[in-house]
Amino acid sequence: MKLIPWEERPKESKDVVWRYSQNPIINRDAIPTSNSVFNSAVVPYKDGFAGVFRCDNKAVQMNIFAGFSDNGIDWSINETPIKFKAHDKNQVLGDYKYDPRVVFLEDRYWITWCEGHNGPTIGIGYTFDFKEFFQCESAFLPFNRNGVLLPQKIDGKYAMMSRPSDNGHTPFGDIYMSYSPDMKYWGEHRHMMSPTSFKDSAWQCTKIGAGSVPFLTNEGWLMFYHGVINTCNGFRYAMGSAILDTDQPHIVKYRTQPYLLTPSEIYEQVGDVPNVIFPCAALQDVENDKATIYYGGADTVVALAFCYISEILEFTKTNSI
Repeated sequence: MKLIPWEERPKESKDVVWRYSQNPIINRDAIPTSNSVFNSAVVPYKDGFAGVFRCDNKAVQMNIFAGFSDNGIDWSINETPIKFKAHDKNQVLGDYKYDPRVVFLEDRYWITWCEGHNGPTIGIGYTFDFKEFFQCESAFLPFNRNGVLLPQKIDGKYAMMSRPSDNGHTPFGDIYMSYSPDMKYWGEHRHMMSPTSFKDSAWQCTKIGAGSVPFLTNEGWLMFYHGVINTCNGFRYAMGSAILDTDQPHIVKYRTQPYLLTPSEIYEQVGDVPNVIFPCAALQDVENDKATIYYGGADTVVALAFCYISEILEFTKTNSI
């Protein structure tokens, strides 16, 4: 079994999620052209790991880059962005790409991201080797963000979460699940989760968005998501968890009332966008009850956090809103 990155919980900590002591694992200048590297996705690949990374350049143009690692911590990121081949010659490739997610499904690695195509929407592509990439039709009309695919079909259909939005920095947002027979035509849109009331759980009262690719547990699909509060000093992004029904994943069985992580370290509080924790990937070692979470810090760097799966499931169930 491939070993995922791991560090034991500090002895003095009682938290169910704890940070890697050597965070951040990827700094803003990881490649010569980058202004920042953050909100990136990682999957097991061959004898190590591969990833798709958001690297904003020094003109603050947003794009996604491939990278590789032997241990999931030390990364070599390509210095040029991914060049997608379009299936349809009339397809317009987007103005920008950011916040990717990656999932292995059937025989390939599917990539979703926020695609600039007359406004933000969900771009879809795939690769077999993280060297050659193919772009498909965008999933939805603008405006939309946070497209996250499930790693298996549901009743023979692909399933993807997203957060319909507006053309700006959305001051609202609910998570929906959509289904597709062919990864091209999407429908059966089902509402999943809304922001909470300020009274019930203020950290997620402004907007929420799907985060890591969910993975299946004995309780259902476990997903880490982000929630936002609009404070007197601007938006603050924190992380929670949700358990989705195994057979009907648009049904949310449990979601955390308290956050799991909130910006409290310097690399989460200080950066291009202060006070942001933004989960985009989670690696699992189910046999050993472990999960490793990759998240963006302050829209500037990539960091790691760890948890025991059984503890997160129990915490989510007993602290559900």
